[in-house]
Amino acid sequence: MNQYFATVANGLEPLVVQELEQLGAHSVKPGFCGAAFEGDRTLLYRVNLWARLPFRILMKLRQFPCQSAEDLYRGIQTIDWSEYLTPDLTLAVNATGKTDQLNHTHFTALQAKNAIVDQQQEQFGDRSNVELQEPDVQINIHIDREGCTVSLDSSGNSLHRRGYRPAVGAAPLKESLAAALIQLSGWQPEQMFYDPLCGSGTLPLEACLKSLNIAPGLFRERFGFETWLDFDLNLLEGLIQEAESNQRDTLPAPIWGSDRDAKVIEQAIANAQTCGVLDQIWFSEMDLSEVVAPTDSGVVFCNPPYGERLGRDTDLGAFYKQLGDVLKQRFKGWTAFILSGNKELAQSIGLKSSQRIAVYNGTLPCQLMKYELY
Repeated sequence: MNQYFATVANGLEPLVVQELEQLGAHSVKPGFCGAAFEGDRTLLYRVNLWARLPFRILMKLRQFPCQSAEDLYRGIQTIDWSEYLTPDLTLAVNATGKTDQLNHTHFTALQAKNAIVDQQQEQFGDRSNVELQEPDVQINIHIDREGCTVSLDSSGNSLHRRGYRPAVGAAPLKESLAAALIQLSGWQPEQMFYDPLCGSGTLPLEACLKSLNIAPGLFRERFGFETWLDFDLNLLEGLIQEAESNQRDTLPAPIWGSDRDAKVIEQAIANAQTCGVLDQIWFSEMDLSEVVAPTDSGVVFCNPPYGERLGRDTDLGAFYKQLGDVLKQRFKGWTAFILSGNKELAQSIGLKSSQRIAVYNGTLPCQLMKYELY
């Protein structure tokens, strides 16, 4: 059994514990911005392929006491790097956290890299080149009061970058956060899903992938573990085949998205096409004033601009009031979820929320507000 750590956005730790357990992980324990778990190589590949919430899945190699640069160098050299890295493979070292003496992540990463390549020079008379963009082996160093944790990053590019979304609007929601919001809402695929401010379509697309049981990792070009020395191509291909055979053919209930901006609707359609769900999902150019509920009940979901990047110069208060009026007058029998990073604007909605869940959109504290529309 290997030890792993899935990193997630702050506040989503309980959700990722639930997701990892559903995927078959053992000994799952929440930590800061993630969860530790145990499992074999099959589980590692499966979690990378299926998990909707994490950014990265790290495989722990070693933990040791570490206060100074000397401690770090010595500790890194206790690992036999030839098990993970040969001189013809490129590497990159990423460092997080700090102590009083190791308080600069760039220096920490450099010191760790030196310890690795010095060992290689001694062993092989040759060393790996550093490649920051697409390294063959990505090494993660985390420093805290417990010491230094050394891990390999099995994911490569962050898992939130599904690969289906080359086209994004001006203030895109991360795919992993969209999946988390849908999870938090308790929405079920049997309920209609409608986002009247859908932008480039992230919320409806994530709902669609969940509803059709499509693994989010299927759209990626590669995972980090594919260039590891112990990479098992047959295992990964088997898991991909299994994932593809478990997809559903049709949605149990409609999933819609609309937006007044014709360009972002074009992007949403392009993203749906990349996902292979264009024939399942409905996107349309429509102003909020024209929006009406298509059925008697369902879940309406939206992430309106909150003045951080979009709509800074427009009268957002009036827009939020209009959103509240549309929901109140035209969506009776529905449940609404609105993500807002601006409390004053949220009050302009003019509806009483039945629940508020604190979440972070990047570093911005937000609230996912639930409204029962009678």
